[in-house]
Amino acid sequence: MAAEALTKTKTFMRMIKVEHTVFALPFAFLAMLLGSLTVSGQFPTLWQWLWVTVAMVGARSAAMSLNRVIDANIDKHNPRTAQREIPAGLLSKTDVWIFIVVSFALLFLAAFQLNMLSVYLLPIAVFFLVFYSYTKRFTWLCHVVLGITIGIAPLGGWVAVTGELSVTALCLFFAVMFWLAGFDTVYATQDSEYDRENGLYSIPSRFGIAKALWIARSFHVFSFIFFVTLFFVSELKWIYLMGVLLAGGIMIYQHAIVKKDDLSRVQLAFFPMNGTLSVLLFMFAFVDMLILRFS
Repeated sequence: MAAEALTKTKTFMRMIKVEHTVFALPFAFLAMLLGSLTVSGQFPTLWQWLWVTVAMVGARSAAMSLNRVIDANIDKHNPRTAQREIPAGLLSKTDVWIFIVVSFALLFLAAFQLNMLSVYLLPIAVFFLVFYSYTKRFTWLCHVVLGITIGIAPLGGWVAVTGELSVTALCLFFAVMFWLAGFDTVYATQDSEYDRENGLYSIPSRFGIAKALWIARSFHVFSFIFFVTLFFVSELKWIYLMGVLLAGGIMIYQHAIVKKDDLSRVQLAFFPMNGTLSVLLFMFAFVDMLILRFS
């Protein structure tokens, strides 16, 4: 019984790609730290760290699970995704729906433990968490919608500790939004032919791979601009800016290794590079804020 439960748990973790939490969570933590230092001059409390983490885990688990349920039939017929957990029969839709309910419950519980603005903004977050999975059925802007959805993470981190929104938080939101939209566009090049043949929408299926890669580069230019702008509108100093320059170098490298006639390194550009970028930028910002706090 215990072995069966462990196997199913591992299957759920594989379905939601728990390792990809590294994309959004560092930015939620960055916003939380920056917001707390800006408003109170103090680091967040342990309870704030805990409930922001719970909220992020709940939100991301619900979003990924919804995506897998909603896209189950699409995944079944796409050779690249046919072995995902639902089409492969490793998890039933009922199992996943129960997991979704529990995940949303964690998100709601965490919001109520933080502040009322977090609660009031929940419907917006939930809307995008659900809405994104349907967008590939009617708009090639689905990558931007995903960017907005993930960009809500730093907004949530900021609101969780400040109880308010600000220009600084919105700047980080747009930086993450364009960053995510850019690398999701690159990732979608793998399915451009399948999407086109099956009436699904994406930037690569609409404009072709070559133009899609240029659009992704444009998204990342905007992302870099907003990360730099954060330096000017916040109390972050030169250590953070060094991290931004390194992050810009990572984005340039990502686009250098993915070419219109050679997509063999998309997976390398997608997970290892983006995970490195988010963690690296958080670490530089964290050191910057440590010095700011104790100087």
